Amino acid sequence: MAGRKQFDVDEALRRAMHVFWRWGYSEASIDRLTEGTGLGRGSLYGTFGDKSALFRKSLQRYAQTYQPLYEQALSGPHPTPSAVVAAYLKVTLNRIADPAVPDGCLLTVSATQIPALDAEGGAMVRAMIDGLRARLEQALLAAGAGEREAAELALCTVATNKSLAVLSRAGFSGEDLATVAAAAAKNAENAGAVPSRPAGSSGPR
Repeated sequence: MAGRKQFDVDEALRRAMHVFWRWGYSEASIDRLTEGTGLGRGSLYGTFGDKSALFRKSLQRYAQTYQPLYEQALSGPHPTPSAVVAAYLKVTLNRIADPAVPDGCLLTVSATQIPALDAEGGAMVRAMIDGLRARLEQALLAAGAGEREAAELALCTVATNKSLAVLSRAGFSGEDLATVAAAAAKNAENAGAVPSRPAGSSGPR
């Protein structure tokens, strides 16, 4: 039928996502995007809009792919805050180890290039990171962390997540990345623990 697209739109978007993931917004030129998707410029613009619009759609595609995995990991129940951190970072390690996707993380590389993004794209990146932080904080509270501990651990876990992405792009081994993740989980071991009373104490006065 005349006018019908002769390509898989979702597959083209997945490939565009990988171009932004590998190169970052600034270096994801239209030539690289057309080569990566296999589409001509006319089809690319006609289907997805300009480069900024395609980037935002790629971010949405990324979130739709990985957010359910993080949500499942955080849904628990988890016996300790340490288990929350370990489960969350395990999803990150699994994604990094996947040979079918670029190294690192689309969200991380996009965060480093916020000055190059339009206002809507930059706001999307920040909102996605804030959403991960808030969901982590909820899971940590549910696992017994205090409010302050949960807030601090959520922030540090998001930072560790982003650090793992950067280290993977720098060629650090899977073993090195697993060591970083294990250390982050270990640092959360005492969160939510009930302080022991000093010897001879009979309780609060």
